[in-house]
Amino acid sequence: MNNLIVKLLFLLFAFNMSYSQPWMTNLDIAQNLAITQNKMVLMVWEESTKYPYGVLAKDDTGKTVFIESLFESEILSPLIWEHFVPVIVSEYKYADLYEDIKDKRSQKYIDKFNDDSIKIMDVNGNILNVSSDPENFQNITTIINDYAINTEFMAPELIGYNSKKDFYSAYYLASKYLDFSMYMKDDIRSELVDLGIIYLNEATELIATEPTDDQQALTQRIALLDLQQYLILKRPKKVLRQLKKMDAESIETTNASFVAFLYYTVYKILNDETNAALWESKISSVNLKKAQLLINLNS
Repeated sequence: MNNLIVKLLFLLFAFNMSYSQPWMTNLDIAQNLAITQNKMVLMVWEESTKYPYGVLAKDDTGKTVFIESLFESEILSPLIWEHFVPVIVSEYKYADLYEDIKDKRSQKYIDKFNDDSIKIMDVNGNILNVSSDPENFQNITTIINDYAINTEFMAPELIGYNSKKDFYSAYYLASKYLDFSMYMKDDIRSELVDLGIIYLNEATELIATEPTDDQQALTQRIALLDLQQYLILKRPKKVLRQLKKMDAESIETTNASFVAFLYYTVYKILNDETNAALWESKISSVNLKKAQLLINLNS
């Protein structure tokens, strides 16, 4: 995708064929458009448009060039619209948006939310590129290469959560983000995992506010999915330690297959074929394929 982006960028400039499309100014509408287009939202605060917002990009020789204005550039506009839904958010929205994340996010996340840098958000307004720490000028080519994500893989879960936020929609979206991260490059895998954990934490909160008869089983399921993140992050020994701390008799019937999946995957990653074989027959063909992805990831 890097070469395509670079060539498009500079061919448009060279032949003066680019066009400038205004950025959106309504976050809700931008998020709805992103759902239909399977894109991420590229968001900036309105205050950042009040001064020249210079950015960097790379040409086809690998040379970094400077573009004086992100918001006025006819070169960048079609590229940004091709890969994201860009939106400028009014400062008046700050208080409401901050209230939604106050005491629920890390300080690093809050700092990213507050600054004037480009924020890549999912369709529910959660920031993906929290770890990015731009210098004086952000590189648009890098942002496109890293975060121009087609979210079709998660479309049903994104739509489900957007339509009705409850335990199941939050949990299934968290699970899908973790699965999706396994297919992504190392640079952003951990950020997608963190995004999934945001929804997993929401699912935890929703258990408390929406108590059910199977509350214990759901709480346990959350704990097991939380462990799965460490397989993605290549920390299998941590998963094994936590699994061994669980009382086998306390495992809910509905979660037995999940436990088997985790044990099998961990032992395979650790090259313990004897113990892995004890769990293999208890795993579905779907989870065997997922296990293989995790094994490959850790090899």
